[in-house]
Amino acid sequence: MSARPPCLTPATLGAALDGHVPPPGARIGLLGGSFNPAHAGHREISQEALKRLGLDRVWWLVSPQNPLKPADGMAPLAERMAAARAIAGNRSILVTDLEAQLGSAYTADTLKALTHLLPRVRFVWLMGADNLIQVHRWQDWPQIFNTLPVAVFDRPTYSLRALSSTAARAFARFRLKERSARCLAEARPPAWAFIRCRLNPQSATEIRARQPVQATFGRRQAQGNN
Repeated sequence: MSARPPCLTPATLGAALDGHVPPPGARIGLLGGSFNPAHAGHREISQEALKRLGLDRVWWLVSPQNPLKPADGMAPLAERMAAARAIAGNRSILVTDLEAQLGSAYTADTLKALTHLLPRVRFVWLMGADNLIQVHRWQDWPQIFNTLPVAVFDRPTYSLRALSSTAARAFARFRLKERSARCLAEARPPAWAFIRCRLNPQSATEIRARQPVQATFGRRQAQGNN
């Protein structure tokens, strides 16, 4: 018989959040992903969300294993967590493994669990425009928009495709004006806004693709210096 997945309770939530349980009414942005690895683009979208949405804090939800991504090449969760903390570099960004502790594989389930555990916290789901393009492939994706307000941040080359995507068209009538983004945390879902800003185009895929080259180059330099 397989072991039951771990499950957080209000009593154990504090430890999972390093003692930073938000008070009622707190405005928390949730940024999910594999963070394989975390990079400056993650930090910049978080900083932009803190400023543009008037958030108190952003939580990075480091996924144990994205169901849409291969396990091959995925660094261990502990390594990704440590690297994410080093990149975050901001007290307003909290790196968490809440999905692992909740035992949830899908974002929709994670959001349902968090809103149950913290019903008086005002959560906002954060995503880049590249994710809006393919969010309709996620498990129970409409539930995400119906559970929390969503802030979508522009990324270079993605905006036109994002705004004509399946999800954008499905929830078109619930889109708020960008100037209303600061009120998004107070909005009743479904509600979403597209935030235009100049963000770092860096991606984890590109970083992983460069790493073997950089490692080889480093070894060659070391050999040349011997």
